[in-house]
Amino acid sequence: MEKTTESVEVQEQEMDMEMNFADALDEYLNSDFGDLDEGTIVLGEVVKVDKDYVLVDVNFKSEGQIPVSEFTEVDGTVTVQIGEKVDVFVARKNEAEGTIYLSRDKAKRMQLFDKLEEVQEKDAEVVGRIIRRIKGGYTVDLGGVEAFLPGSHVDLRPVPDMDALVNQEFDFKILKINRRRSNVIVSRRVLLEEMRSEQRDQLLGTLEDGQTVTGKVKNVTEYGVFIDLGGLDGLLHITDMSWKRIKHPKEMVNLGDDLELKILSFDREAQKVSLGLKQLVPDPWENIAEKYPEDSRFNGTITNLADYGAFVELENGVEGLVHISEMSWTRKLRHPSQMVKVGDEVEVIVLGVDQEKKRISLGMKQISPNPWDVVAEKYPEGTVLEGAIKNITEFGVFIGIEEGIDGLIHVSDISWTKKIRHPSEVYKSGDPVQAKVLTVDKENEKFTLGVKQLTEDPWTTVPSKYPVGQKINGTVTNITDFGLFVEVEEGIEGLVHVSEISRKKIKSPSELFKEGDSIEAKVIHVSADERRLGLSIKQTTEEAAGGPRKGKSFGGGSGGGDIAGSTLGDLLREKLQEAAGEIPTDDAPVVEAAPEVVVEEAPVEEVAVEAAPEVEAAPEVEEAPAAEEAPAEEAPAEEEAK
Repeated sequence: MEKTTESVEVQEQEMDMEMNFADALDEYLNSDFGDLDEGTIVLGEVVKVDKDYVLVDVNFKSEGQIPVSEFTEVDGTVTVQIGEKVDVFVARKNEAEGTIYLSRDKAKRMQLFDKLEEVQEKDAEVVGRIIRRIKGGYTVDLGGVEAFLPGSHVDLRPVPDMDALVNQEFDFKILKINRRRSNVIVSRRVLLEEMRSEQRDQLLGTLEDGQTVTGKVKNVTEYGVFIDLGGLDGLLHITDMSWKRIKHPKEMVNLGDDLELKILSFDREAQKVSLGLKQLVPDPWENIAEKYPEDSRFNGTITNLADYGAFVELENGVEGLVHISEMSWTRKLRHPSQMVKVGDEVEVIVLGVDQEKKRISLGMKQISPNPWDVVAEKYPEGTVLEGAIKNITEFGVFIGIEEGIDGLIHVSDISWTKKIRHPSEVYKSGDPVQAKVLTVDKENEKFTLGVKQLTEDPWTTVPSKYPVGQKINGTVTNITDFGLFVEVEEGIEGLVHVSEISRKKIKSPSELFKEGDSIEAKVIHVSADERRLGLSIKQTTEEAAGGPRKGKSFGGGSGGGDIAGSTLGDLLREKLQEAAGEIPTDDAPVVEAAPEVVVEEAPVEEVAVEAAPEVEAAPEVEEAPAAEEAPAEEAPAEEEAK
């Protein structure tokens, strides 16, 4: 009986133990695995570290595998050991299979996002490193999370060298966080503006005109430098950097330089500050006229060349201009670089000083005497000299006279008689030439010479050799519409006007003559002053057929008393007066009263030629009444001819 009771109690105890184990297992499984939700961070223990994976126990049916690369530093060192507790991210789990997928990087990333959100909520700052430049801005490492820094939020002003900021650490403000896209946007400008606003408020209360301040070069442009005064930017214009001339501010300052400056003007309302650097040293232009009086000589250095001259530095901050016209007495310079270059030491003379405009006019050529003064004394007008041809142009040749001084022989002064179209027909460069000085114009720096003036003008003897009325023989050298040119001797040509070729009307002299023909003509007009010799073939023919015609001699030469250049009106008047018996047969007075009409004048001769038939008809009218009528009809024509 006792044994039976004992066995029953043992069986009951075994049944209770089985029930307690099932409850305990169920409770263990429910409590351990019920908290592992996907997308959460849990604490796990490292149970194994091998070559490729790290096994982490998170109290699931199985351990989770994490790539060892998530625990490896850049140098290859594994940063985790067996038994170490780590936070991991539950990426995915499978209850049926009992598998789980974990991530260390995602856990760290989520923790960092939590921290960044907390920083954003508190409007605090975060430290980051700019790791690379991308389109539109930079990528910033915030300790495991890459954030985007827009280019417009890098600084208060555009950054000239964008690559210079890479690999530098800065404080940033978080503008936006998007967990789902793992997107973070940061700004440095917002932080700088806040700091600047605080500094500006403090600075505005202390700034005054004329105050000396310190600042840092923030930006360099062509027109000046922007200086950060600590909360407020000021402009240092290029003209206020130095008393001397500079081409670009970079010649004096670089980005980031600390400078001591003077406040030239301060607009508190507009918050604009104009700064000066040169104002910290005395103005070298004070009493400049006393230091550099006119006509005094100084040595200086060429600092700059322009098309119009060269700038010479006389002392630090003081420059003068040597105009290109004041560089040489004799050379015609197109650019100052033909004589000097930057850095040359030159001797100059002060021509003028304008202290108000801060200008000094200098001269280089005045250091030596003006060679034109020497030339004017050495070669007075009429002097015969000899020199080599240096240059030949269309209008003449240039002869070397003295160093830097050339004389011009104009093409019209080469020969009295030859028609020279281009001087190269007679001379070539380097030929020695003897010439006579015609003029020396020192003011305009002109020296003119003549070759033909070495001999007498042959035209001076032409009136005596070929007086009016003389018959000559010559050769046709040129035929034009208005007449023939006839060479009577070498270099001397006369003109047979078309009206003096024949009594018959001809359209062109080429109908009767050709070049090279020998002709006989009568001199009807000669002038040495005008260098003209008028000839007539028609009168030679008439004299051979009937009798001589009267001629006239013009100024500059001698001639006979006969007239050969009378107009139609003169002929009509003479015939009518003879018919009326009003004048004697010797008609010399009528010749004197005749107007001076040059045979060569085409319009007069053309009218006379048209009226020629009427002139022939006039002598045939013997009766007085008919002679009385003729003047009345021809009078207008006579006036027209005149």
